Amino acid sequence: MFRIQSRAVAVAALSAFVALAARPLGAQDTTSRAPATSAAASRRLSLEDALRAAETQSQTLQLARAGLTRAQGSVYQARSQYLPQLSGIASYQRTLRSQFQGFSTGAPVDTTTTPRPQALCAPTIPANATQAEVQAALAQATTCQAASGGFNFSSVGFGAANAWTFGVNFSQNVFTGGRISAQYQAANASVTTATLEVAAQRAQLALDVTQAYYDAALADRLVSIQEAALSQTEEILRQTTVARQVGNTAEFDLLRAQVTRNNQVPVVLQARNNRRVAYYRLKQLLNLPMDESLDLSTQLDDSTATASTVIAAVNAGTSRALAPGGAGLAADTNVSDRAPVRQLEANVRAQQGLVRAARGERLPSIQITSGYQRLYFPTNVFPQWNQARENWTIGASLSVPLFTGGRIHGDELIAQANLDQARAQLQQTREIAALDARVALSALEQAEATWQASAGTAQQASRAYSIDQIRFREGISTQTDLSQSRLLLEQALANRAQAARDLAVARVKLALLRDLPIQAGTTNSQSQAQNQSGNAVNGSAPGAQSGGTPQQTQTRTTTQAAASASGVTTGGITP
Repeated sequence: MFRIQSRAVAVAALSAFVALAARPLGAQDTTSRAPATSAAASRRLSLEDALRAAETQSQTLQLARAGLTRAQGSVYQARSQYLPQLSGIASYQRTLRSQFQGFSTGAPVDTTTTPRPQALCAPTIPANATQAEVQAALAQATTCQAASGGFNFSSVGFGAANAWTFGVNFSQNVFTGGRISAQYQAANASVTTATLEVAAQRAQLALDVTQAYYDAALADRLVSIQEAALSQTEEILRQTTVARQVGNTAEFDLLRAQVTRNNQVPVVLQARNNRRVAYYRLKQLLNLPMDESLDLSTQLDDSTATASTVIAAVNAGTSRALAPGGAGLAADTNVSDRAPVRQLEANVRAQQGLVRAARGERLPSIQITSGYQRLYFPTNVFPQWNQARENWTIGASLSVPLFTGGRIHGDELIAQANLDQARAQLQQTREIAALDARVALSALEQAEATWQASAGTAQQASRAYSIDQIRFREGISTQTDLSQSRLLLEQALANRAQAARDLAVARVKLALLRDLPIQAGTTNSQSQAQNQSGNAVNGSAPGAQSGGTPQQTQTRTTTQAAASASGVTTGGITP
């Protein structure tokens, strides 16, 4: 009797321990599902809404648009050299001291003793004056110049106290050795490159947002799978505990059930942390507060309409529109149509123009100039408009480089080297683009095959687990068999969710392939290492940035797998 009572007490204590151990997990589960209970405070976000928000918040896209504006400005600068240049001038000058003060061109001093008539600049000749009186008055008038001390230079600008100048200057390039046309060609090519860069950054942004969105949706699905698995292990533990209480199972089975349930707890916690990181990544792309709660409305399995949604969002506000009937979803795998290839083709044209400009420096340049000024030298500060003196000139200038110390030859060498480099980069990018297109097609084929293969696996695994549960309750199956069935069900559900995510991203990537940059793995090892380092820090791959001149471009890279970037894993569910 004593043994029976002791056994009952031990069973009761064990049941209380199991209930106590389950309490913190229940509290943790309640905390993890708190956002779902406050759905009213959550922001409902669809994939289309995310794409629109990213379009307006992306700093990378803003930088690309600033580059386009800069390139358009360079076109205006180059084109202005074809047109005449006209400028107006207005100036005022006050002379405080002048070198012409005291300067005189009068006659030398007369040292004779002969009496000299009194200087009279404006003699008054009476009407009844005799001829002798008239001659005397005129003789006196001839002494005015000497008496005044010379010419008044202030009336012609020399030493004038006040000087006003109003005029217009004109210049027109007649011949520049082809430099202007070459610079205009390079500027137009830079606009083409910048326009393609904007399209490439928009496409890359759409792909990044799609990856981040479906990573978050996949993380939600994985958390649900792991929480469901935890509930199943708790149910097995409860059944095993009851069976142990009535003496239908051994203590070893109870311990196994407890260990299985406790091992599932870290897997659930890891899945929740991965989901949190995936949501942080999405919020960072959309420039949303990190503490804001999101409710993703686009289903993970709805991969057919995903490409249409993304293409429509990318084409919004651009010259290209989504073709009716889904024709806009046709993947353009032509190498010549890829954005990096077209950018480098424009870069080659720009470098050809710069080579012409460098060679044109050896040729003479001819320019026509003209200037018209109205000059005022008033005694007071402000001039009288009817007292102007005019100055109008026209001429031509010829400039020929005779000796530059090798500068022109150095410019030619640099321009030719840039052209050779651009041609080599173009050829290399063509080969890489062909490889990248085949890789994208292969990835889509693999995603479609995986999706089709996982179609019935989840239903079969769920059916097998249900049967195994009945067998376990009836004592036909063991706990090991039931755990194996549960793990297979988890694996099947996770594979199905991962296949849905991969298929949606692969379709979007192939639909945007025409404008997407070259993917990582196809560039040289140094560039790949730098981009991978940048991805580890920022969570996304940077786009191409022009360095030095607008014509120089670089191959851009993107993330290889968004699941790895967001931290989404399927660890702990492999049988």
